[in-house]
Amino acid sequence: MKAWRVLLALSFVLLSGCLVTFKDPLPANETAPSKLLGTWTSKNAWGEPLELEITRSGTHQYKAVSYRKGDRKNRDEYTFTVSRHGSRWYLSAALPEKYGANYVIAGFELIDNDTSADELVVYDLDVDRMQQLVDQKLFEGQATETEKGAGVLITSPLETVFAYLDDTANSDVFLKAAQYQRMTKQ
Repeated sequence: MKAWRVLLALSFVLLSGCLVTFKDPLPANETAPSKLLGTWTSKNAWGEPLELEITRSGTHQYKAVSYRKGDRKNRDEYTFTVSRHGSRWYLSAALPEKYGANYVIAGFELIDNDTSADELVVYDLDVDRMQQLVDQKLFEGQATETEKGAGVLITSPLETVFAYLDDTANSDVFLKAAQYQRMTKQ
């Protein structure tokens, strides 16, 4: 399984290889925490600096643009929605056909220092663990294969999925995928 490319590309980037996808997106009816908006920085697996810009894109919709620092021409751009369930925030983005044309859902948290969020951590769902849950009949779904690798498509209603994910006893299904720091003005 490859590391995520850039974030939410979220890098959402979800577009890395082994993906847990869903038939349905999160509904676009919730406002993201204002601290999520702004420019974030990180480094990819090769140590190259990355930037992630998160902006409002419409009513309850957001846009994430990720790129290597100084290379805005070659960027990934995704529109996403957010939802809070229990104590966790989630984001959802549509995937292109080559990744199965379904939706990816990831968790995120903002870590505050003083008055603003200084760190953004994104969590992916563990493909192997989610496949086990399908095999155990806890969720409906099926194994998938895309040009980026094996995955699992969850077809259970989102209410069923979140009833499981929101239980803190099930936190082993989350894997840390990306970590960003808020870019300070220079």
